[in-house]
Amino acid sequence: MAVSAEELTSRCHALQLQWKGFSAQPAFEAFVEFAVAVSSLTEFLSSRGLAGLHQDAHALEQTVLTYFEAWNTPQMPQADLLVLGQRLQQFEGRVDAFVHGNSTTPFSERRSHAPAPNQEGLLPTRRSICLLTNRPADWEELLRQLRYFNIQTDVHVGAAPTVHQCDVSIVLIDHRGWAPGEVVPMVHAMRGHLAASCLIACEVPADFDSQNAVLAAGCDYCFTAGAAHSVLIDRIVRVNEAREEDPYHVLVVEDSKTAAAKIQRTLSEGGMKATVIHNPRAVLDQLVQTSPDLVLMDMHMPGCNGVEVTRVLRQHPEFLSTPVVYLSGDTDVALQVDALRLGGDHFLTKPFNPVVLNAVIKSKIERYRALRKHMVCDSLTGLLNHTACKQRLDALVAAAERDGEGFCVAMVDIDHFKRVNDTWGHPAGDQVIRSMAWLLKQRLRSTDVVGRYGGEEFVVMLPGSALAEARQLLDAIRQDFGCIVHEAAGQRFQCSFSAGVAQWAEGECADTVLGRADAMLYQAKMGGRNRVADSTLQGA
Repeated sequence: MAVSAEELTSRCHALQLQWKGFSAQPAFEAFVEFAVAVSSLTEFLSSRGLAGLHQDAHALEQTVLTYFEAWNTPQMPQADLLVLGQRLQQFEGRVDAFVHGNSTTPFSERRSHAPAPNQEGLLPTRRSICLLTNRPADWEELLRQLRYFNIQTDVHVGAAPTVHQCDVSIVLIDHRGWAPGEVVPMVHAMRGHLAASCLIACEVPADFDSQNAVLAAGCDYCFTAGAAHSVLIDRIVRVNEAREEDPYHVLVVEDSKTAAAKIQRTLSEGGMKATVIHNPRAVLDQLVQTSPDLVLMDMHMPGCNGVEVTRVLRQHPEFLSTPVVYLSGDTDVALQVDALRLGGDHFLTKPFNPVVLNAVIKSKIERYRALRKHMVCDSLTGLLNHTACKQRLDALVAAAERDGEGFCVAMVDIDHFKRVNDTWGHPAGDQVIRSMAWLLKQRLRSTDVVGRYGGEEFVVMLPGSALAEARQLLDAIRQDFGCIVHEAAGQRFQCSFSAGVAQWAEGECADTVLGRADAMLYQAKMGGRNRVADSTLQGA
């Protein structure tokens, strides 16, 4: 994921300011602020896919939390302060080397679309991978398949690449062909100088110790010997396609303005947005207005307690899955159990540890968002499902009518898909569908919309695209999809797709423009399949 040098530097500078304040007056309150800043930066690096820097920040965070739990003096001892300062300095050196020493090797983009605007100043979004292997011939097929997904590969044989050679999103490490004991030190060394790359070990022996060793040395993922190429491609594509999510949003229900301000500050330092209300009876209105990811509320408030608020909230189906976390000075276990039974998800006691508070809230929101995603996304492909596609198309029409910017819609259908299932089996058919989904996601802009409309049929929405541009894009994807080799029962086969494209016309509703795209898809199939048809070809 792209990240600006300015944003990364700014976040590290904010951490440095917290450290300066704490080191000048090393009391516990200032240390809490520093600990929250470290935790926030760790989460940020993880969300941006900067694997090496994230591991460094996580190690720093663990050191900070160790001091946090062991604190028993008015001020941190100078010896501990010196050690922590050195750890922070080492981490900042890694960030500085990444920001100022990063070099890239250009590679040819296969997209037909122009990149999204306002990309200047971003640290490079690396979408190539580096393969380290002593058996390059074994990987030729995988590398060829990756090229269709817009992922280029540099192969290094017999020696670990240098940091300049390895300015890529992923380093793929073939565990075979190395003497015992060579792989782990090699991984450890690469992790030491690769600040952003994701390290993936492949062909790792299936025993626990071998897998644990490469992960402990710094690999982010490992795959055991014999893992299917489709599984590897799935992981590689997922690493490359990670996109930034909206900030987590918390509704804080707290009658004390002082306590609410402290909570809001803690959440803000953790990178979250907080809306505060002091009247618990206003919860339902705020849920409708702001759609928060989680409700954090005090247990005891004037005229109403947290359990009563949650009981009312759970009567509304649209809020049934919204996480509720209680924050209270009451340590009555019976009350806590009762609160959880009546719809709460977690119970924290005051005074709260801000790092733990942020960690609990983020974990609850992460699961909540995953649940929501499951409701709108197809489980096989991760694309929008039929209902969500219709909703997005309605929204696109509304935006086009409001802003005057047109768009195109394409219906895509895999040719002779029933024959694939009948010949190779449904698991092979599922893999073909996933390959189609991967290819579309990799070749479309972040502003485009793609969904699985049903079965082997997909819908693609291209905001701001003219008809000729949309047709050219779909035709280029069609050609590459036809080159992808699928495997089943030791056999290899290829597939094709047909597509129909329509451009939205002013005054059209979503069903009308979608119907015209579907009519063009029918024309493409009647014309022999494995082709793209649009409205300019009617009558041809």
